[in-house]
Amino acid sequence: MPVSSHARAVGFRRLTVILLLLTSTVALLRLGPLAPDDPDPAATRSPGTPGSTENPLPECTYADASVRLAGYADWTRTLVDTRFQLPPDYQPPDLVSTESAGFPGPFAVRDFLLEDLRAIREAAEAAGNPIDLAAAHRTFEQQATLFDQREAQLGHDEALKRVARPGHSEHQLGTTVDFKTAGAADVDTMWASTPAGAWTIEHAVEFGFVLSYPRGRQPTTCYLYEPWHFRYFGRQRARAIADSGLTVREFLWREPNPRD
Repeated sequence: MPVSSHARAVGFRRLTVILLLLTSTVALLRLGPLAPDDPDPAATRSPGTPGSTENPLPECTYADASVRLAGYADWTRTLVDTRFQLPPDYQPPDLVSTESAGFPGPFAVRDFLLEDLRAIREAAEAAGNPIDLAAAHRTFEQQATLFDQREAQLGHDEALKRVARPGHSEHQLGTTVDFKTAGAADVDTMWASTPAGAWTIEHAVEFGFVLSYPRGRQPTTCYLYEPWHFRYFGRQRARAIADSGLTVREFLWREPNPRD
């Protein structure tokens, strides 16, 4: 009795299924037995590593953890904030007077800042917006004195928002300056709306300086707006930070540690 075309089709489908099952079995045997105890690769990443997705930017809490990159050569990567603290004896050996850059006063910065510090002063003056310095490098002890003064004036909680505790100030790095209008006694938040302030905020990055505490970013910077506070990173790195749209603290936290 001849086999119908329908029966042949059913038989062919059954043969195909059997072959697929055999192929899958052989493939599994080649792979070897499953290892349920093998760790998930994601679980082996180091927790607490800046730049990792497992460790987002922490909230602005107060602690005294040691900074992760405290060498003098790490000046472009050292993250100093309300949590991470420089040691009391951190004082760069290459501090020089800012007078060499044309800024009089009892101020000092690391020597590699001088060229760009002089350049921004000359450019501001040429633009008709001369600038001066209100602050530069501070030692651990000087920062402690400043914080104590502000605490006495404003109270502890308000002082924490406005002044870094000793060891937690970018000024201790020797790469941070506070600008002001030339001839002015001091500087405040209104400086941003003055010709010199507006010019500096717009052009500082061209000379390697980045505004550390921009307006409206306190949840990520941990400090109130300071239009005068600029940290030097060098021209190329400063541009990278500015173009990222991140604050200094965010940028340094997200950047992978080259020593990890």
